Amino acid sequence: MRIGFIGLGGMGQGIAANILKAGHGVIAWNRSPAPVEALAAQGATPAEKPEDALQADAVFSMLANDAAVHEVGLDSVLLDRAAKGLVHVNMATVSIAFAREIAAAHARHGLGYVAAPVFGRPDAAAAGKLTIVAAGAPDALAKVEPILKAIGAKYAVVGSEPAQANLFKITGNFMIASAIETMGEAAALLKKGGVDPKVFFDVMTTANFSAPIYQIYGKIIGDEAYDKAGFKLSLGYKDAGLTLAAAKEMEASLPLASVVHDHFVEAMAKGWSEKDWASLALLAAHRAGLKG
Repeated sequence: MRIGFIGLGGMGQGIAANILKAGHGVIAWNRSPAPVEALAAQGATPAEKPEDALQADAVFSMLANDAAVHEVGLDSVLLDRAAKGLVHVNMATVSIAFAREIAAAHARHGLGYVAAPVFGRPDAAAAGKLTIVAAGAPDALAKVEPILKAIGAKYAVVGSEPAQANLFKITGNFMIASAIETMGEAAALLKKGGVDPKVFFDVMTTANFSAPIYQIYGKIIGDEAYDKAGFKLSLGYKDAGLTLAAAKEMEASLPLASVVHDHFVEAMAKGWSEKDWASLALLAAHRAGLKG
């Protein structure tokens, strides 16, 4: 298949490279040229304009948020220029309201639309070990499913309406952020008592909490390695807001989500937007009087 790809950030680079490795042609576009050039060296075709990437059997996009998708035009103007029969696979974490708007726009243009957000950091994307959750019409899903399975270790269909996959992703990120908050507060308490959090997380993540999320973020928190961001705090802040917006729409009380969101607001106010979102633990240390 000929696959367009829009958005070659930390996640998109690895995903697009794995589509190439799976034997598909890739037409790649990105705002900055360097990632396109790097992918072209692996066999991709550079796209001069984003609409060039829509002249394919399917187009995958991995952009930061609602605004980025809108600015590129994937909910509006670009759809007029898409190849007939195109299926758009949107891998971004977008709001529930915007997810519905995008799906409706594609339907008006007679185009297929699949939401397929992912769980995993850039290293997992490069290694083809992402968890991918997808939702959309059965025919659209069937067309792109072989590619989705090729770029991830776990693939699940979670609904027939694309917004359901975005709700799934937002809720999953709420759970991860809540786990980071818990680990950060635990680390602060341990430090106050003179116990090394690195030893604590090494023990706990090989016994009671052996899930990858605890292992990955336990190590980051133990090492205090917040400056090399696999997932920026600004993105965590965005997703925490999406969680509260979905909760408001569905009239679901999420007290913990409100607490976590407030802590993201506080961390953003400290100027930590480019740090890893695990720096919620750094905030817990500050609030415990352990840091400046």
